[in-house]
Amino acid sequence: MYTGGIEIEAKKTVLCGANAYEKKYYFNEQFNGIPESIREELHIICVLFTEEVGGVFTIAFEEDGNVILETEAEESDIYYDEVGSGLLVGEVRRNRQELFESLRLYYKVFILKESPDKLLNEDLINDSCD
Repeated sequence: MYTGGIEIEAKKTVLCGANAYEKKYYFNEQFNGIPESIREELHIICVLFTEEVGGVFTIAFEEDGNVILETEAEESDIYYDEVGSGLLVGEVRRNRQELFESLRLYYKVFILKESPDKLLNEDLINDSCD
């Protein structure tokens, strides 16, 4: 993250990712409690992303539980389409919005140990304000 001349590295925890250069997929074992069907969906998302645009694609959690999608490429990769990858990140986020919201709640309850009742009440309040 870059803010006015000072570079700040936000703390994050990688959930999963794929690397087109090494043809590998990674899933963080800290999250083995996530149901198998969701882990498979994440695997498909990551691999298809890197198959389409190349580079490295990761899904991670910020400290507060928000889900972030990141993509990057090696400088020497002339085939990587930075604009296309940005558009694809937006498309994945829109199409899988429910999945990412569920992952955010999972992180808050099982990793940050927040109360599920509190989170549900916050969501109900936010929904009624929209």
